Parts: sequence; C-alpha cells; structure tokens
Amino acid sequence: MNKSFTHVIGLMSGTSLDGLDLVYVKFDKQQVQNFEIIYSETKSYSKKWQQQLAAAIHFSKSDLDELDIQYGQLLAEYVNDFINEHQIEKIDFIASHGHTILHQPAKGITLQIGNGQVLTDATKVKVVCDFRTQDVALGGQGAPLVPIGDELLFNQYSSCVNLGGFANISFNQNNERIAFDICPINIVLNHYVKKMNLPFDDKGMIASSGAVNEDLLNTLNALEYYHKKPPKSLGLEWVQEYIFPIINTYKLSIKDVLRTFTEHVAVQIARILSGKKNVFITGGGAYNTYLIGRVNALSEANIVIPNDQLIEYKEALIFALIGVLKLDNQVNCLQSVTGAKKNHSSGKIFTPNFS
Repeated sequence: MNKSFTHVIGLMSGTSLDGLDLVYVKFDKQQVQNFEIIYSETKSYSKKWQQQLAAAIHFSKSDLDELDIQYGQLLAEYVNDFINEHQIEKIDFIASHGHTILHQPAKGITLQIGNGQVLTDATKVKVVCDFRTQDVALGGQGAPLVPIGDELLFNQYSSCVNLGGFANISFNQNNERIAFDICPINIVLNHYVKKMNLPFDDKGMIASSGAVNEDLLNTLNALEYYHKKPPKSLGLEWVQEYIFPIINTYKLSIKDVLRTFTEHVAVQIARILSGKKNVFITGGGAYNTYLIGRVNALSEANIVIPNDQLIEYKEALIFALIGVLKLDNQVNCLQSVTGAKKNHSSGKIFTPNFS
C-alpha cells in the first residue's frame, strides 16, 4: 500500500478577523512540493464572533478557557460542513492553527484558541494544533511559522511576503531561513475602514483618494521596532499600544489615515525588499492594488502574485504541511527564524474519544 500520500484539512484564522480559511490538500510525503489543493473555502465569521475574537485580548483566564471550547466547537461545525459540502472521504488529519488571542513572547506568552480535543471529538478526525507554544517555551518568538513552508514549497523565489493582518517576509541568507514580521497592515486598515461601515478598503481605492500626513508618516516610520534586527514579531498588543494611539492623536479623516498608513506600509516593505529579486506575494493585501502599486514605485524587486487560491490559502496550506512534518517528527520550527534554542518539531496531537 502506498503510504507516500497524505490528505489533510488545514485551518487558518488570521488577525484580520474575516473568517476561517480551510483547505483540503494532498501531499506527496516524499516530495512535499508536489501538493494539490483539492478544495478551498473561507467560512466568514458572524458579527458576534468577530466582536468576541476582537475583545478576547481583555478576557479573564476563565473566560478564555470557555472561549477556547466554544471556538473549538465552531471550528468543528465549519470543518464538518466543509467535509459534507465537498463529500470528502479520505482525511488523515486536521491541522489547525487556531486563532491567536495573546502573543507576548518576551513574557513567555502565546495563546491560540480552538480546543484540539473538542475539535477531534466533534469531527472524529485526528487533530494537530497548538504550533506556537513549544517555540515560545524554547525561548523563541513563536512566530512566524510559515517560513518552513516557504523553504520547502516555494524556494524558487528569493523571498516570500505575506500581506495579511501583518506583513511578514522570509528569505534565505547564508544558507539559513530568515523571517520576521515587517509591519501591521490589514489589522490597522480594516480597523479604520470599519468606521465607514465597510469590511475593508476594496483595492485600496479609499486610501488612494486621501492625502499623506507627513508628520504622521515620519512618526510611524521612526518606531523602534523597525530598527530592531530579527528574530522579531508583532501582535495586536503592539498595535494597540503604539499604532492606534499615534494615529488617533492626529484626528485625520479616515481616507487620510488610510492613505498615510498605506504609504507607511509601502515604505517599510520596500525597505526590506532592497536587494531582493523575485518576490512571491500572497495574502489578502495582494488584492490591494493601490498598496502593491506603491510598493512597486518604491522598490526595484520583481513582484510575483500567484493565482487566487494561493493568494488566499497559502497559510492554511502551510499549516497543513506543518502538521505533516509534526506527525513525521520532522523539524517544522526553525531556530534561525524564531530565535528558539534549537530547531524542533512543534504541535500537539489529539485523537477522538469514541466512547
């Protein structure tokens, strides 16, 4: 019997709060770059869930424990619907990133909710999840984790950039994978555009109609994080402590906030792309044509934007791969990326109780 192929459902929920990304993917375990995304879908969160996930950073320990279980049940509902809709029969396991609520690696804290036992019991499928905790315990940032996938699946590009809630990059340098968060993007842009009762700024059109506030732009570009060397990572806490208060002191119109922050993002990305040749860009920000245009204007890199499926589901695909690596006890967290004490195989495995 050929055990080379494995069939996985990968789950990813990002800081943009738009919904849960699901992929059903087939990997050749002997050559993982031979993969096929068979089905993919995004299940949008209800307004109630969006509000809960956004507010959970302030929850008590007991409330977070309850949310962990409830969110595990929600994931199970989404997965079971996905399986039924596509009549999926062969599933070796589910790889779930969960949803990040807390990420303060300097304090030894990272929390992704989505209880693995609840998910496995409700789907009757093995679950691999909680990929960040072990890395933080080993002194790492617990992020970014996607670069192992960039290394194994997309190494024909000089760098891979994901434009989601945050922008992050990974690339090879001196035979090591280097990766870090560049700056926030959609976690900030969406926050302000929601004040206009819109979920996001389609193609960056509202931003393009605004004006850059040079004082705000300079203040943002001067933030200490941008001058730190990797490994480094960002979280919602950092945005709430620094970005929102700085922007709000200027009392600008929403379109001027969006324009100025988009310029800030373009400046930071272009600075990091200096010297890079062919750059593979994915994530929802790849659809922000105004932002991509500004990055192009400020950078000499050749930007490659793939098909919609990879733009939208690359992270879910890579967390499926990270699960494959965990179950084979292969390295899925890179010391050169996160700053952990060693390369390691991270994640927890849950199997269903059939009683």
